[in-house]
Amino acid sequence: MQMAKFITFEGIDGAGKSTHIPFVAELLRARGLTVVTTREPGGTALGESLRDLLLHQTMHLETEALLMFAARREHLAQVIEPALARGDWVISDRFTDASFAYQGGGRQLSRDKLEMLERWVHPHRQPDLTLLFDVPLEVARARLDAERTPDKFEQEHAAFFSATRDEYLRRAAQFPARFRIVDATQSMDATRAHLQTLIAVL
Repeated sequence: MQMAKFITFEGIDGAGKSTHIPFVAELLRARGLTVVTTREPGGTALGESLRDLLLHQTMHLETEALLMFAARREHLAQVIEPALARGDWVISDRFTDASFAYQGGGRQLSRDKLEMLERWVHPHRQPDLTLLFDVPLEVARARLDAERTPDKFEQEHAAFFSATRDEYLRRAAQFPARFRIVDATQSMDATRAHLQTLIAVL
């Protein structure tokens, strides 16, 4: 039996990453694997309550980062770690790279503080694979304009998203062994073909 894997989907708002999670989950299930799909912030009853606060309430930057990691600690304890221990594969829509990108890159919180929280909350757990859906800023913004009422992050200015994207790309360069960049400007079929190739080697 294959060892359980932890896969994360990342990207700025409007990159289209969430659209492809069901597709990848089905690719894995077709191999006879049990797959748990989840999201951050959220994934647990407490996490979903914190998600509502985080996406819609104005708060101090450090409060925002601490709540993100509080939700993540619960997510790990209640969902991610138990699933992996059972031998299930886990796909999460965002994880700690999002905190570095949004609170670090976008909001300019000290990277040292984020690294300290990361060491505290999950010192021994990192994704086995991180799929970074990357699009030019103008493409992402155009996609957001066509969607539902935006949350507080989606309402941010272009400079915020530019800094967020830059931090995602910096993280990908820092951790090339687990990051794979997906060109999310491609057609649905081309993107799925690329994802099939990436997943096939796991």
